[in-house]
Amino acid sequence: MKMIKYKYTISLILAAFFMFSSCEENFLERLPKDQVSTQDYWKTPKDLRLYVNQFYPEFPGGGGWSGGIYWFDTGTDNMIHNNYDSRLAGTRTIPSSGGGWDYENIRNVNYFFENYQKVDAEYEEYKQYVGEAYFFRAYFYFQLVKSFGDVPYYSGTLTPDSEGLYAPRTPRQQVVDSIVANLDKAIEHMSSGPNSGSTRLNKEIAQLFKSRVCLYEATWEKYHDGTKFGVSSPKTNSYLQMAAAAAEDVINSGHYSIYETGSPSKDYLQLFNRIDYSDNPEVMLWEKFSQEEGKTHNHQRYIPRIGGGRGITKHLVDDYLCSDGDPTAVSSEYQGDNTLSDVMANRDPRLNQTVFEVGDPQAIEPYPDGDTTNVFEKSDLDATGGGKCPTGYQLRKGGRPDPEQYSGSWVGTTGSIIFRYAEVLLNYAEAKAELGTITQADVNMTINKLRERVGMPDLNINNITTDPDWLFPDLSPILNEIRRERRVELACEGYRWDDLARWRAHEHLVGERPLGINFDPNMYPDMVIGTDVYLNDQGYVDPYKNQLPNGYEFDPNRDYLNPIPTEELSLNEDLVQNPGWD
Repeated sequence: MKMIKYKYTISLILAAFFMFSSCEENFLERLPKDQVSTQDYWKTPKDLRLYVNQFYPEFPGGGGWSGGIYWFDTGTDNMIHNNYDSRLAGTRTIPSSGGGWDYENIRNVNYFFENYQKVDAEYEEYKQYVGEAYFFRAYFYFQLVKSFGDVPYYSGTLTPDSEGLYAPRTPRQQVVDSIVANLDKAIEHMSSGPNSGSTRLNKEIAQLFKSRVCLYEATWEKYHDGTKFGVSSPKTNSYLQMAAAAAEDVINSGHYSIYETGSPSKDYLQLFNRIDYSDNPEVMLWEKFSQEEGKTHNHQRYIPRIGGGRGITKHLVDDYLCSDGDPTAVSSEYQGDNTLSDVMANRDPRLNQTVFEVGDPQAIEPYPDGDTTNVFEKSDLDATGGGKCPTGYQLRKGGRPDPEQYSGSWVGTTGSIIFRYAEVLLNYAEAKAELGTITQADVNMTINKLRERVGMPDLNINNITTDPDWLFPDLSPILNEIRRERRVELACEGYRWDDLARWRAHEHLVGERPLGINFDPNMYPDMVIGTDVYLNDQGYVDPYKNQLPNGYEFDPNRDYLNPIPTEELSLNEDLVQNPGWD
């Protein structure tokens, strides 16, 4: 998943002390980019705050010419781009450098730990920033583990003479245990409850992230056991128990709840297009944008207006339940998919709050209570380039039909969500289900809280309708439904690839091509089939029919992890390439 980041301008106060080194040296051989003068720095809690501020822009989201976080499922079975994803297609090659193998932020965090105790103040005045540093070290290492598996673990900065500079890869389980230890320190040090209008880390965010890390590793070790990517002694249950406990701690804190106003037809949609999240009970951390502060984006020039070169897949759309709580394969309420209106009829309201339907507003002046001046008529399947929607299912989630948000370049100020409480509930439910200890009470305080927001029937673990199209037929009904709920609730927010990877879910990808809408030539009279649009034998839009005639050729013995760049292998002969990339 490509992460689009908005880079803050680092405070001039801090930047004045930075000592940059040659960019021609291998990174681990450089002096820290943030090595500041010990004579003039590391004196006050404010110095520590400024130092850790540099890491916040590393959270995915931010500005730029993009759809922000709502494009982060691109290259999964949820969303595609005009051009196919090289990972799923199995066409990636080994890079010479880069490729995500980057220790810069880790080195800079480690430098913090070597200097923060020089501050002349009471520990209570600055322990929050120590906790944040522990969090960020865990965060950056987790990105490396997800990408590469085993990675060298460094808890201190290195010099060109350090023996550790050429260390072999540390086993992933050992790295994950270190990540968890760092998060425990972050939980211990940081304050509880919303911090600075929910724009700064706190204890509960560290607990949420701990639940994410532990759930990821538990399911990775379980479903990759016996493969090239497994570990020698899986600790699945131990990690699952930690995941459930960390999530439960957040729930019991009472600081957060699901955002709802009692309007099932719009609450989910409006959660994702707000300008200010400082008082939102569900959003635990977000990135603020402001024209006054000179920090803006162009997200709304895409989402409510054009396809943006992205399209939601039929595979995702089909996974939404009908309004009676049953899957489309068996529900009498399902109206088929001849038209967009048929697809949306009698479905989980989150579907229409994620995908545009005919008649949905695309411009309201003045927003939100003025007249609807433009409505959605059909997807931009017939557009070109960045305006196109290649599947015909066009993203609505995250869009704000407010002309002031897209009246010109760099005027968008809708906030970008980084962590939200819904993930806590989903992590808890999945961990308990994987442990085999989930109860109806657990479901009621997690999954059913999410369903209540949109007016969907509760999930009853003793009365789950069998779905002949379950994606994971070998798993229990409750696990299938929890995975469905996770997919639907978190759709298009960037969680999907991580879920597919940890579940080893390649079986419904390999040999398949993503499909779109049931093509209606009357809606697109100028499109020539076989030239302007490609269809499969059943008449569904088949965007990659010519590009990938054999479907995705993802290699499960190679493509779950990234290759280590050749430059790193040549610099450190003790590094070993990932399986399948030899």
